[in-house]
Amino acid sequence: MAAGDMDPDLARRLFEEGATLVLLGVPEGTELGIDYKSWQVGPRFRGLKMIPPGLHFLHYSSRDRLLGGGGETGPRTGLFVSLQPRELLLAHWDDKEEDLDFSASRDEEQLGRVRAGLRDLDPFLGPYPYDVMRKWVSLTDRLTMEVAGALQPLNGRVCSFSEVEPELQLPHTKDRVEHKLPRNDTECQSMREGLERLPRMKQRAGTELRFSHIPKQTYPPGATPEQITQCSMDFSYALERLLESRYPQEALHVLGELQFAFVCFLIGNAYEGFEHWKKLLVLLCRSEAAMHTRRDLYLGLIAVLYHQLGEIPPDFFVDIVSQNNFLTSTLQDFFQFATGPGVDATLRKRAEKFKAHLTKKFRWDFEMELDDCAPVIVELPEGFVLD
Repeated sequence: MAAGDMDPDLARRLFEEGATLVLLGVPEGTELGIDYKSWQVGPRFRGLKMIPPGLHFLHYSSRDRLLGGGGETGPRTGLFVSLQPRELLLAHWDDKEEDLDFSASRDEEQLGRVRAGLRDLDPFLGPYPYDVMRKWVSLTDRLTMEVAGALQPLNGRVCSFSEVEPELQLPHTKDRVEHKLPRNDTECQSMREGLERLPRMKQRAGTELRFSHIPKQTYPPGATPEQITQCSMDFSYALERLLESRYPQEALHVLGELQFAFVCFLIGNAYEGFEHWKKLLVLLCRSEAAMHTRRDLYLGLIAVLYHQLGEIPPDFFVDIVSQNNFLTSTLQDFFQFATGPGVDATLRKRAEKFKAHLTKKFRWDFEMELDDCAPVIVELPEGFVLD
């Protein structure tokens, strides 16, 4: 993690103004990273220095103890942190939890001792990977710590695998019998029976990502059949309800949520981030009326998508993103609405330029009908239920 080709003036400014993360006791072999880069921790590692002030995503995966601590690592855990100039953040590795404990950062005495010894600690601190800073900023320029803090789990950790626990705590045999759960492995006559009788699981409280609720009903109460039809094709009503309930003061923060979901998936490996990104993208791209009244929101959406689609690995489109033509059909609707009559001229021009960019880069044709020229059947993602 050498500073390498960093401009000397920039290196000096980061040395003087950059924040420092002192991470003590991280086991050798742990995969640890910040923002868009990660490394395997060596025996001399004690943290990171010269970190540009602002929002960052610290992530790590502990060695898999079941495999003897070899090359395999466990699920990824991450957290968003907002760092001030010259700030020092201190954490100790908790072997039992296999997690970083930041409680020491609230102990002024400990912080003072570490700060006084930073010069001796400096050789064991790796410099922030400045070569990915521009990429990171482009992926999070709409995301504030306030928004990230409201979206990340109450325990502050974004995990690639959800922590689950039984819906019913039944440690005693008599309790399991009452709920028709097997007392032992030999009571099940088939695998299917065994699976059916397994305890129902739920996500552990405090570990859930707290995304905005996307309204299940896309039309107003008491809507006429004509309104129901209109709101089933134009999701502006549902979008406005989301903005009113979650971002009444600043609608553009919904773009921060789109970036948060994308980072949780792309860097945090949390699949639910991708699922929410899809739902939010559909809501935004299929809200025709909103494009006439929320010009700045949609100019921002184009910029956000430009950087996000540039970071998705090419083979990923063949896999998840292109399933059921999700992305191409969603963007096709967006371009149709954004270049229609009555749309702001700047937005229309930006949308046309973005469409040309995607057509050239990914060879997507937004002019022809999908599915061999058949009419496009729009399948609403989970969360859009027409009552």
